[in-house]
Amino acid sequence: MLGRLSSFALFQFLGAAFGWWFKSAFMPASADALPVVLICALIAGYGWHVVDVAMGMRLLRWLGSGDTTQVHAGFGIWGEISDRVRYLMRSRDRAVQQRDGRFQDFLAAMQASPNGVVLLDAEFRIEWCNQSAQSHFGLDGKRDLLQHFGNLVRDPGFAAYVLAQDFERDVLMSGRASTLVKPVRLSVHMHPYGDGRTLLLSRDVTAVEQADAMRRDFVANVSHEIRTPLTVLSGFVETLQTLNLSDSERVRYLQLMAQQADRMQALVSDLLTLSRLEGSPLPSTLDWVPIAPIFDQCRHEGIELSRVLWGQAQCLEFEIEPGICVAGSAVELHSAFLNLIGNAVRYTPEGKSVFVRWQSEADGSAVLEVRDEGVGIAPEHIPRLTERFYRVDRSRSRDTGGTGLGLAIVKHVTQRHGAELSITSTPGHGSTFTVRFSPTRVKLLEATNAAA
Repeated sequence: MLGRLSSFALFQFLGAAFGWWFKSAFMPASADALPVVLICALIAGYGWHVVDVAMGMRLLRWLGSGDTTQVHAGFGIWGEISDRVRYLMRSRDRAVQQRDGRFQDFLAAMQASPNGVVLLDAEFRIEWCNQSAQSHFGLDGKRDLLQHFGNLVRDPGFAAYVLAQDFERDVLMSGRASTLVKPVRLSVHMHPYGDGRTLLLSRDVTAVEQADAMRRDFVANVSHEIRTPLTVLSGFVETLQTLNLSDSERVRYLQLMAQQADRMQALVSDLLTLSRLEGSPLPSTLDWVPIAPIFDQCRHEGIELSRVLWGQAQCLEFEIEPGICVAGSAVELHSAFLNLIGNAVRYTPEGKSVFVRWQSEADGSAVLEVRDEGVGIAPEHIPRLTERFYRVDRSRSRDTGGTGLGLAIVKHVTQRHGAELSITSTPGHGSTFTVRFSPTRVKLLEATNAAA
């Protein structure tokens, strides 16, 4: 304000000085100088006002343009005001840019989330959704913008959930990609916020539900598998305690009891093996295990098993390439190989053969092939063979002493050793189980000795 008054006074002084000079130069000496001086001072004051208004108008036009790169207001107090306004506008622009950057980072974080995120307005229309939500509900982020979510997702359970307005819990529904062969289950939870808006979160819980179903089935199967031999044992014990049996009958009952006890022992042993495999660290890649001695043990145990099952040794043909070592655990590898061979023996009828081949490949990998001449497996059963307690023929596997866990153990051991298990079979023509170990897990004994 002091600057404006000073500049106004300066204009009037200059006007008065001009009037005094004008009177002295162009008017008689007897003429009164006061009116001329006053008029010139008044004209100078009016001129100052015109210049001041012009600079104010220029400042207003500049503010209206929103241009912060140029200063158009001139000098003086209006120039100072324009500089300060420009500083404030640039500070505001920087704050807006920072806010937009943080907002974009927030959207990028939600976009990268494995969970689905949908922002709905007060009319339940889609304002934004991330890629996971598009996959879960079959949405298109551009096409479906501002579309009513209920018109795009037609699930009775979800519709009832929205109608009930009980958002303290979530609701389970099928995903858009769900099929009978490959079901997809979603957990959807809605969270109201702001002025009637809603945040919808979705999570793929297919694996969780499958794991929970597997756990329930596992507990039910274990209970059933243990209850059956226990019931038989209890019946035999009661028979021995209450009936007067002959020596031959007593021996027969005791043999049957021993078989049931062996069956329970095998089941518990396999369960402990699975538990150990799931809870222990992965086998070391520095411990090299010679495989030929393991097959020597498996050959002896397979022959003994065939004698127990069929009364005589089956024809077990082994074609083993010597000198192949695998990095891992000898105990686990023996368990997997024995389960494959034992499985082939159980499902190969008397008089048929089991063929076992172990050899290295040109790419440095090693392949185990166990082929039987059994009844074969229908194609629809093959994907589920490695599930716990899954049996193609339950009565037959119980008759042959199988626990239903052998191939599950094989699957775990092969995965822990970086190997791949594949199964091919033709009903009536036997089955072939193939385990392929990657080159990083295989060494030839000669190469190992040379390295040593």
